[in-house]
Amino acid sequence: MDQSKEIAALREALLDWYDRQGRSLPWRRRPEDRRAGQVADPYAVWLSEIMLQQTTVPHATPYWHRFLALWPRVEDLAAAPREDVMREWAGLGYYARARNLHACAIVVASELGGRFPDKMEGLRALPGIGDYTANAILAAAFDKPASVVDGNVERVLTRFYRIETPMPKAKPEIRRLAATLADPDRPGDYAQAIMDLGATVCTPRSPDCAACPWQPGCAARAAGDMLAYPRKLKKIARPVRHGTAWLVRRRGRIWLRQRADKGLLGGMMEVPSSEWGDSGTEGAPPFAAAWEDRGEIRHVFTHFELRLSVHEAEAAPGWEPQEGIWADDAQLGDHALPSVMHKVVSRRRGASED
Repeated sequence: MDQSKEIAALREALLDWYDRQGRSLPWRRRPEDRRAGQVADPYAVWLSEIMLQQTTVPHATPYWHRFLALWPRVEDLAAAPREDVMREWAGLGYYARARNLHACAIVVASELGGRFPDKMEGLRALPGIGDYTANAILAAAFDKPASVVDGNVERVLTRFYRIETPMPKAKPEIRRLAATLADPDRPGDYAQAIMDLGATVCTPRSPDCAACPWQPGCAARAAGDMLAYPRKLKKIARPVRHGTAWLVRRRGRIWLRQRADKGLLGGMMEVPSSEWGDSGTEGAPPFAAAWEDRGEIRHVFTHFELRLSVHEAEAAPGWEPQEGIWADDAQLGDHALPSVMHKVVSRRRGASED
């Protein structure tokens, strides 16, 4: 079989499988929806794609529903105070996405008349939209030819072609193959089909090869070494950083402050802490007091593990912080606290276990 016929056969097999077994997702228009004349909402698709960066579908879906309930149109999201957006985002992680989400909404609402661009260059010019997200929006929202490559697609293609180059060095080869395979006639369905294949069949630890429409031609399946792909470089031990968090209380309230926009957890609220560094990086407390040791919390970020010693005290009489707010202890959920800070405040006196 020549290459063009082989590619056509792969497209047909995958799309036949997707027509029968592809996922139904709230932001998605499936083939039967398209045939019934339904069109995707670019705002809803964009929102889902930003949330799904580094986040699973089950975890992101409730956030997607809540954002649309609060801000049904991109103009509504653009008009919302950024701190409200950050608060609702808390728990999704990678908080630069939330800042870019709000910035992008403002650009679309104020400069583009509330309409998302339907061309690659227009989408790439928006805050927080890279090549992958632009391609995903083109395919899913506008049903335009696009080459969508996420972690699921990378896994499918490295197994199918048994690509020996380790990640991330294999990415250019994978992108080339993905672009060659992408179906020009049903671009939206094809993009979602190949991502579904990786998410539901060609899974990382237990691929269901018997259910795979590409199983007959899969090189890794033939060799019996599916779990060896994608190839990965030897992992480097994740470094550990240390610090101290100072839980300051005053009459049922806790001192919180906002982190700088740039850097890790940018723009989120935090329990004030020392610098995060090597062991022994404790820093000075904000005031002299009989600080109570509340133990240590651990939190794993992408590139390091953080260990924070938590100390708690009542604010000294007459002492006031130079920045931040006093947050009601019973309403901490109203503030944009990231997961690591939820762990810190869970150590406060009288708190129940989270």
